[in-house]
Amino acid sequence: MSSRTVIRGGLVITASDEIHADVLIEDGRVAALAASGTPAAAAWTAERVVDATGKYVIPGGVDVHTHMELPFGGTFASDTFETGTRAAAWGGTTTIVDFAVQSVGRSLREGLDAWHGKAEGNCAIDYGFHMIVSDVNQDTLKEMDLLVEEGVTSFKQFMAYPGVFYSDDGQILRAMQRSAENGGLIMMHAENGIAIDVLVEQALARGETDPRYHGEVRKALLEAEATHRAIKLAQVAGAPLYVVHVSAAEAVAELARARDEGRHVFGETCPQYLFLSTDNLAEPGFEGSKYVCSTPLRPKEHQAKLWQGLRTDDLQVVSTDHCPFCFVGQKELGRGDFSKIPNGLPGVENRMDLLHQAVVDGHISRRRWIEIACAAPARMFGMYPKKGTLAPGSDADVVIYDPHAEQTVSAETHHMNVDYSAYEGRRLTGRVETVLSRGEPVIDQRKFAGRAGHGLYTPRSTCQYLQ
Repeated sequence: MSSRTVIRGGLVITASDEIHADVLIEDGRVAALAASGTPAAAAWTAERVVDATGKYVIPGGVDVHTHMELPFGGTFASDTFETGTRAAAWGGTTTIVDFAVQSVGRSLREGLDAWHGKAEGNCAIDYGFHMIVSDVNQDTLKEMDLLVEEGVTSFKQFMAYPGVFYSDDGQILRAMQRSAENGGLIMMHAENGIAIDVLVEQALARGETDPRYHGEVRKALLEAEATHRAIKLAQVAGAPLYVVHVSAAEAVAELARARDEGRHVFGETCPQYLFLSTDNLAEPGFEGSKYVCSTPLRPKEHQAKLWQGLRTDDLQVVSTDHCPFCFVGQKELGRGDFSKIPNGLPGVENRMDLLHQAVVDGHISRRRWIEIACAAPARMFGMYPKKGTLAPGSDADVVIYDPHAEQTVSAETHHMNVDYSAYEGRRLTGRVETVLSRGEPVIDQRKFAGRAGHGLYTPRSTCQYLQ
């Protein structure tokens, strides 16, 4: 059955253009755009007509860093693929790329199959996978080639978390060399985990157990050092590098220097680093545990350098690193020992709205909002222009966005399966009104109209900034 939808009268915003245009959708894809009021647009007929007058019409958000159902610290991230993708849709995100995990001693395939099992039939929006490589050996390296061929084209490694996900420099170099050959992209958690563990041990010995010490031991210099080291290892390997969740000004400087030298080095930051700070980690009682994530929140003065990096394209992507743990029963595991607090924040529902607030506040332009939240992540991970833009042939992942609506962020009203909001009480201007995923309504006039199982697995090509 053919289906047609027309979206009329909105301001269509992509990374490259803003135009008052109508959008014709046929069979789940964008069929055409035409300036509003022109004979071409007026001639379109459809079963469903959406009035977007006074609203923005934007591509669905692409969040390339989420952790649904992630095992961590003796517990699991509290959002399932069902609850997490539903919440993403409420926030205007229509594609996520989550992280499948290789367990030490097991194959990449086994980890990937396990994540397919968690996600299949449960997602409200489309999804893909990166692969966390925890155990670099000859078999793993061969498997990387096979995964790239079938559309899992990015591999995450950790310079942090010794004994869990950690890779040493030799393992990192081998994986980078392999990615240089097979076209994959290495994603790096850049913190010097060996040094951090020493500082953790020393802090606890001094009786420094509160959540704020999580930020004090994970020093900005140790993020910058690891970022520098990752860049140099990638240079030796002749491989591209994507550094995840950049939080420190000193790490941004390392990325900027490498890019100025012409290196294929990319950086991602997250809303928590742009809007929150060590002030949150220091909240009284045990409230600071809600803000424990790694890399950690930094003092407020780092925010200006992150915004600057986004404006100058030294940082290309804003993802969430959505990894929610409930305050009650999960974050509380670290009472009396900050090192036992599960690391992660909820945010998949808040990203598009927070970044729109950044437009309102003058940090970025409207088109840059769409670039860092939709187009650049889609290009970075091989999904553009199927995802990340509104153009003939693109998937009809479309958000009708009310730039004037006001909202107050709260756990009382959010849809993530977690008992607190990292942005509780924050007033924002702008709100998602309607969301289409491949032409089908998921959010319709602020009502959930989607279903588990609508979302499809999306194989990806290699990084399009390198093609």
